Amino acid sequence: MNYPVPRNFSSRPVAVIGAGTLGRRIALMFATRGGAVHIYDMSAPQRAAAVEYVAENIAAAVARVEGGSAGISTACHDLNDAVAEAWLVVEAVPEKLELKKQVFAQLDAATAEDTILASNSSSFPSRLFTSKVGHPERVLNIHFYMPPDQSAVDIMSCGQTERSVMDFVKETLPLFGIYPFEAHKESIGFIFNRVWAAIKRECLELVAEGVSTPHDVDRMFQINTGMPGGPFRMMDQVGLDVVLDIEKHYEAEHPEYPRGPRQLLEGYIADGRLGVKTGAGFYDDYPTP
Repeated sequence: MNYPVPRNFSSRPVAVIGAGTLGRRIALMFATRGGAVHIYDMSAPQRAAAVEYVAENIAAAVARVEGGSAGISTACHDLNDAVAEAWLVVEAVPEKLELKKQVFAQLDAATAEDTILASNSSSFPSRLFTSKVGHPERVLNIHFYMPPDQSAVDIMSCGQTERSVMDFVKETLPLFGIYPFEAHKESIGFIFNRVWAAIKRECLELVAEGVSTPHDVDRMFQINTGMPGGPFRMMDQVGLDVVLDIEKHYEAEHPEYPRGPRQLLEGYIADGRLGVKTGAGFYDDYPTP
C-alpha cells in the first residue's frame, strides 16, 4: 500500500527549518502561490531577516510562477508550532551530520503522519538522518541551489522513500516554479552539484597553486560562458564557511582530492571573510551586513 501523501496541501503551510542564505530563498519559492510559509530558526534576527527577505522579493518571484500569488511568511520561535500543520518541511540547517539527525528526530515527532520531511543538504544523503525517524517512507532530499534564479532542484530517495511520495513531490513542486530532477540512485552531490563541485574545486586549486586569481578566473568564466557571474562570486553568495563544510565532506568520501582548496578557504575564513554575509569574501565590494 502506498504511503499517504499530503491531504489538502494547498491549504496547509510549508515549514522551512533554518533561515540562512538558502533557507530564506526556499521560503520565498513556497510563498508564490498564496499560501503560508513558516520560517523557524533559533536566531530571532535570522528569522526576522528571512521574513523581510521574502517580503522584499515576493513580487518578482510571483511573476515567474504561472498562476502565482503572494503568500504570507511568518517567523516562528517554536519548532513545534512551525511544523504542526505543514504538508512539507524543508530542513536547511548547517551541514553538520549530528545536528541534522537531531532535527529529523524532532520533526518526526512533531509532524502529521502525511507530512513530507525533506533535507536541503548539499552533501549528505537523507539516508543518514533516519535512525530516529519512525516513517522513513516520507523522507527524501530536495536540494536547492540559489532560487529563484536557479530553480532546478535535485530530489533523491533516502533509500526507503515511498514511490508515491517521490511522484507527489515531482508533480507538486513545479506549481511553485521549482523544477525537480530525480537522482535514480544514491549519489554524493546529487546531479548538478557534482558538476559544480568539480568546477569549484578546480577553480580553488588554480588560486591555491598561484596560477590565477579569483577575479581573473571569474572574468574568463563570464567571457567564455556568457554567464553573469563566476565560481568565486557564487561561492561568496553561498558563504565560504558553507563551501568549506561541503568540501570537508567530499574529502571524507574522496581522500585523494587535493588539500589546496580547503586551505585556501580556511585562510579566508580565519580572516573573517565569509562572503556576502560578512561584507567580504573573495570580493570585498558587498554592503556591510
